[in-house]
Amino acid sequence: MAVEFRLTLAGDIPLEQMAELAAPEATEKPTLPGQSRLLSADLYEQRGYAVSITAGSHGYYDAEDDDGSRWEWEPDTYVNVGFRMRADDMGDKGIPNMLATVARVLDDRAEDAALVQDGNWLLLTRVAGTLRKHNPALWHDGAFDNIPPGE
Repeated sequence: MAVEFRLTLAGDIPLEQMAELAAPEATEKPTLPGQSRLLSADLYEQRGYAVSITAGSHGYYDAEDDDGSRWEWEPDTYVNVGFRMRADDMGDKGIPNMLATVARVLDDRAEDAALVQDGNWLLLTRVAGTLRKHNPALWHDGAFDNIPPGE
């Protein structure tokens, strides 16, 4: 079983700039005609996950918030950094390394952002510079504590 996390940043951010922060090892992969560019890297051995970086426009995202309500976001342009990890790599390697990467990206970039687990669970948002953590029960034994403080 695999677990996926997606960090989305609003804005027209060059993929190479995001790759410098999230996965310098990422290389461009071929895509079908009409699809956006894709940078990816298999970092299972080193970090416990594979990463993919894509960009798009006219985005729509939704996820479940703390109280069971639906959170929705529609950035005009965006960059997604996807983290895919095997369940057996999550606690020891995958989540700690992924969260260190998320923290590095959020520290370096000022755009609005959201971190979602498995496309369903909202974990973190940053809107107008204010960081807020969501669904703390999903935070895997305090692993998210290294992310900058939020509400």
